[in-house]
Amino acid sequence: MSDIRRPDQAFDLVMDDGTKVHCRHFANSSKTRLAITHGNGFAVDGYRVFWEPLLADYDVVLFDMRNHGHNEPTGADGHNYLQMARDMGSIRRGIDATLGVKKTVAVCHSMSSRAAMKHATTMEWVWDALVLFDPPNVPPRGHKFYEAMRVFEGKLIEFSMNRPDTFDSPEDLHQLFNESRGQSRWLPQAREDMAKAVLRPDGEGRYTLTCRRELEASIYLAALTLELWPPASLYGGPVKMIGADPEWKGAPPTGVANQALAIEGGYDYDAIPETGHLLQIENPQACRDSMIAFLRKHGLAT
Repeated sequence: MSDIRRPDQAFDLVMDDGTKVHCRHFANSSKTRLAITHGNGFAVDGYRVFWEPLLADYDVVLFDMRNHGHNEPTGADGHNYLQMARDMGSIRRGIDATLGVKKTVAVCHSMSSRAAMKHATTMEWVWDALVLFDPPNVPPRGHKFYEAMRVFEGKLIEFSMNRPDTFDSPEDLHQLFNESRGQSRWLPQAREDMAKAVLRPDGEGRYTLTCRRELEASIYLAALTLELWPPASLYGGPVKMIGADPEWKGAPPTGVANQALAIEGGYDYDAIPETGHLLQIENPQACRDSMIAFLRKHGLAT
């Protein structure tokens, strides 16, 4: 696959605490706009196998969450779900101010899904629709899936705190992804793209993680006390949850947790067969098909 296409426009948006979030616009003026972002410790360029085919039919804005991807590091101040939820509103308003107002759908994964959920259900509704890919919400204490999700988040905390954070080149991280069972379901191109997307030059001839591992771990820890288990009725507009396969042996507990939330909360919900938490880069076509069917249902597909 060729290098990532140059955007038609790139711009920075200023959040309410002064942090800048970098956006790239792939223009398709007559089409619905998709604002696409990523999960904790990752970067949106790593999801190219999912979003690149959408450029032909949608007006696409890509953005990385603070302290990730193309954004400059800003440290721990503001690196929390409350601020990231506020960022969602700032990003929607900033996109409209920069590119003009049009129907816009937020397409989020994992951490950004939870930030979007918190923003939409406790602060304001700003999108024309919201697509949530496998938000790893932890159920309330006493729920039958609480302990499984608590253990899952604990393992992620341990992993992120101990992962290598400096590499001689992106190819070294790519090789780690190729050798890891955890990334074996990712499409080969996604493993290459993600290795490039989550590293930046350190100024001394090596490469370091764009999101510091300590910041990544802090988000996993926060999930345990976020108390985010909202019904679909709390949103101000259409919302779609697309999750990992709850019946597949290889799937993490996010699959069964999302199925439970969808049933209990009345969500429009699909599970993608034989996928785990990184479903968009494991089976991108099925993820796109599910999302587009939802958009079509609400008059937003093109």
